[in-house]
Amino acid sequence: MAKWVLPSQVWNHPNRLSLSHCLSYSTHTQLFLQSDLDKATAIVVQNKGESLYSGLKNSEIQWSANLVEKVLKNIWNDGLQAIRFFNWVGKQSGYKHSTEAYNYMIDILARMRDYRTLWHLMSNMRREGCPITPKTFSIITERYVVQGKEEKATRVFLSMAEYGCPPDLSAFNAFLDNLCKARKVQRAERVFRELRYQFRPDGITYNTLANGWCMVKNIDRAQRILKEMIHRGFNPTLVTCNTLLHGFFNTGQVKEAWKFYKEMKQRGCLPDVVTYTTIVYGLGMAGEIEKARKIFKGMIKNGCLPNVVTYNAMLQVLCRKDSVNAAFVVFEEMIRRGYVPNLNTYNILIRGLCHAKEMDRALELMNEMKEKGCSPDVRTFNIIIGYFCDLGQIERALCIMKNMGAGECLPNLDTYHILLSALCATRKSNDLLEAGKQLQEMVGKGFFPRRFVFNRVIDGLFVTGNQESAKELLRTHSQSGRLPREFRM
Repeated sequence: MAKWVLPSQVWNHPNRLSLSHCLSYSTHTQLFLQSDLDKATAIVVQNKGESLYSGLKNSEIQWSANLVEKVLKNIWNDGLQAIRFFNWVGKQSGYKHSTEAYNYMIDILARMRDYRTLWHLMSNMRREGCPITPKTFSIITERYVVQGKEEKATRVFLSMAEYGCPPDLSAFNAFLDNLCKARKVQRAERVFRELRYQFRPDGITYNTLANGWCMVKNIDRAQRILKEMIHRGFNPTLVTCNTLLHGFFNTGQVKEAWKFYKEMKQRGCLPDVVTYTTIVYGLGMAGEIEKARKIFKGMIKNGCLPNVVTYNAMLQVLCRKDSVNAAFVVFEEMIRRGYVPNLNTYNILIRGLCHAKEMDRALELMNEMKEKGCSPDVRTFNIIIGYFCDLGQIERALCIMKNMGAGECLPNLDTYHILLSALCATRKSNDLLEAGKQLQEMVGKGFFPRRFVFNRVIDGLFVTGNQESAKELLRTHSQSGRLPREFRM
């Protein structure tokens, strides 16, 4: 008999990932079977055209908002299939899209740069009375910012009220954070200056901007923002101190970082796990491995237990600056002490093994993480595919990508670009034909190739005597409208 579990029980369970064979995950009270999720995902990934719709119709799956959200999350790297599935399931009797399902679809469309359909969906949400939340707008503005359209992102942010979702301080802070994460910090500060009287900034606002300046290695501007924060009556918090500490390390000012750390303690600002993690990583990446180890080991004596993120920082330092074998000693210690490695832990170690050219060990570790209930993500596969390509083993890279396409974890834009670059670099006729095939596939999934990647494939096909393939590729994609305007014939 299938086992049903309340969402809170699933998410709070210490071994939740290892229970995925029998549990389903949800943020609402509706439940669904994991087998239904697996079946639905397989149908969408493996079927095109009418076979997709007949497969879904004959599946006898009971569609719920949670199930649809999860399917969309699984297939977000295949945008066109996601659109077809979303449209089909939205017409089924007794089913209605949730805000979260719309958010997933809006994110997919924004990644595809299909803004016409995106705004059509927004109109549908408003017409159907489906709540449009600040998260919806944060998704849209983040995509615009990443794509270099900061002005458009700002206009969208200011238009929130038109959709019944007037922006508040929390939304303002989220928008500034989106700009800062995309390293558009100057724009973020300009927006802050223009709108600060409308939203009345708080400590989070100032910390966000300071962190942004630290990210782009401008510690002076960060300090200026924090001085203004104090002048406005907001006391620096531990978050503020950790932001500056990270900024010093990020700009290579290791001595200044260490001095600032000592001043923190003298002023009664007791370090927390974030402080120690920042120091371990900062010292280690600056080449001061023994000092980083000493801080790492001394945390417990100072009454602060490391967490998985701290261990990950130490592992990354050892993989990059020492040896992957030294990292595995710490990894084994981590497990002995009862810490559960997360996805980042495995990705760090897999990258370390690949960098050491121990590809078989990397594949073994990927299988081991699956057995322990931690599914590899697209970054895991991209790491391994990239290193196989670097080693000239493109066939193995293609084989791994083929397994991804079977539905375990779908390739993303980076996956295709890694392979296309490797295939083009060989300048061999067969490899260029394979590159053309991969280019067709990626555009068919709604991905836009970068201009130089597309040009490299086309040029390679012409140079190797595959003119007809190049012309057919240009013709097909020009007619389909799936390429940016500058690529069309």
